[in-house]
Amino acid sequence: MASLSNSLQLKHGPSLLCPHSSSFTRSRPSPCIRFRSFTRNFVVSSSFSNDNREFVIVGGGNAAGYAARTFVEHGMADGRLCIVSKEAYAPYERPALTKGYLFPIDKKPARLPGFHTCVGSGGERQTPEWYKEKGIEMIYEDPVTSIDTEKQTLTTNSGKLLKYGSLIIATGCTASRFPNQIGGSLPGVHYIRDVADADSLVSSLEKAHKVVIVGGGYIGMEVAAAAVGWKLDTSIVFPADQLLKRLFTPSLAQRYEELYKENGVKFLKDASIKNLEAGSVGRVAAVKLVDGSTVEADTVVIGIGAKPAVTPFEAVGLNSTVGGIQVDGLFRTSIPGIFAVGDVAAFPLKMYDRMARVEHVDHARRSAQHCVKALLSAQTHTYDYLPYFYSRVFEYEGSRRKVWWQFFGDNVGETVEIGNFDPKIATFWIDSGKLKGVLLESGSAEVISKRSKKKSGAKQKVLGYK
Repeated sequence: MASLSNSLQLKHGPSLLCPHSSSFTRSRPSPCIRFRSFTRNFVVSSSFSNDNREFVIVGGGNAAGYAARTFVEHGMADGRLCIVSKEAYAPYERPALTKGYLFPIDKKPARLPGFHTCVGSGGERQTPEWYKEKGIEMIYEDPVTSIDTEKQTLTTNSGKLLKYGSLIIATGCTASRFPNQIGGSLPGVHYIRDVADADSLVSSLEKAHKVVIVGGGYIGMEVAAAAVGWKLDTSIVFPADQLLKRLFTPSLAQRYEELYKENGVKFLKDASIKNLEAGSVGRVAAVKLVDGSTVEADTVVIGIGAKPAVTPFEAVGLNSTVGGIQVDGLFRTSIPGIFAVGDVAAFPLKMYDRMARVEHVDHARRSAQHCVKALLSAQTHTYDYLPYFYSRVFEYEGSRRKVWWQFFGDNVGETVEIGNFDPKIATFWIDSGKLKGVLLESGSAEVISKRSKKKSGAKQKVLGYK
């Protein structure tokens, strides 16, 4: 497998070897941290910008939205809850940004308020008006810049001083970027983490002719599929020898590559990037590879992974192996009254006996709900999560084939493949006679499970499937 050049990996940091799409970070459990008993010491003062708000959520993503819903369900939101966000929008279902949001206008693209949380799980659409109706204070476009854990206060970018009794950190991740010195901030170079990013990319796609996606993970796959809808010259560049190597088997990767090629997408595998080159007007014009070759591009999308957004919460306690803020099975940090959920949390993955971070909307939803229930009720059972990932591509009108794949569990052991890929396929990972993981494409869990029993002889049960 080819890798990114040494100059890029060692001096500048980002690597194409760890696509944003991949499954949870793995490690053996780190030494247990001791969690002090939970105490609440909330003081109301007119000097604070969130008077009478006992609960504060930092971060305006999916986890915040689902946490807010859980507060409402327990009757503890009205006048007590404040959400502080760096974005201009109420929490929304972030996966839409690399799927329906990027469709061309004639393909009926997704737009707000259509995908506000919690519609992704069949819940109520929580528009800005919903938060007002429920008595939840929303502070938009004003990220937290510092925390004083002794005084239980937060300071925002605008200088607001916020008091908390209980604090939930739900800051998610930030996109890994190419350094400026190799063209990472050139006009026409895009990263996708929020609506503003997606709007900027759509604006580029409207005028683009040649698009290069850097990264062979599921973000790269989704963006490439959307670019096909715009009828653009589309290429995917990545250093591995197959798509989504940390999840797909070689057989699966080959089938998906063939599907993308049928839609006109070109692949440059085993490719290491030296830099992004600007044209005469200063906009990105090409991707230069280490081997000296160049790929013309007027739009480049970087999808090489993400980093947990832990600043300014380093003092709360970080995990050095999987990254993120370390918590226990109830999402408590080592500081009483402070919790962390979603992408930013390093939590005990109970069923596999290791610490993990999971960068996916399903975990964001579930961890937020579990945390708030533990905070507000007598719930004491620890979080027992079955890792789940999904992706949807080519879903727009006129597509030759719409694809939705789902992955459950862990991709360890021998694989058993069932189906002919058109229209359905499933792959099972079996280790010592036990089912460890399942990838389903264009088929229900129940149907695939029945078909697999005869072939694998293992117990085919997908725990926690909905």
